[in-house]
Amino acid sequence: MAFSTGNGGGYTRRGRRFGGPSANSEINVVPLVDVVLVLLIIFMITANVMEFGLDIKVPQVTQTKSTNQDLPVVSITRLGESYLGDKPININVLGSAIRERFKGAKAVFVRADKETPWEPIAQVVSVLGQAQFEVKVVTAPTDSSDRK
Repeated sequence: MAFSTGNGGGYTRRGRRFGGPSANSEINVVPLVDVVLVLLIIFMITANVMEFGLDIKVPQVTQTKSTNQDLPVVSITRLGESYLGDKPININVLGSAIRERFKGAKAVFVRADKETPWEPIAQVVSVLGQAQFEVKVVTAPTDSSDRK
């Protein structure tokens, strides 16, 4: 429904008609709102999928130290496979790969599944130590409600 404001039906002072029938000059925002809501739903659904790709459950400890440092992350799965970031890596080239990808890094986070045997973890820590990197182990805090 369109309403005309002003000159009485589209006539000027001299009596000439301009334009034609009055056009609705308002923007219809309903399609815009529909598109925005659909995009919002898509982002909400895919946000959980976009978390870090490896499923590693780190061991829980009573005290943890929070850090906001941006360091390379070496992940070790429960089968003993090593990853630099989210890409598989051979343990023999781990030190050189970190130096190549993360120039100036002096420390490395090591994140291992709590069910990983100790041997692959020890090998990774040894290789990183030989490459002169400081090793920081990633753990998760225990839930205070779980303590007895």
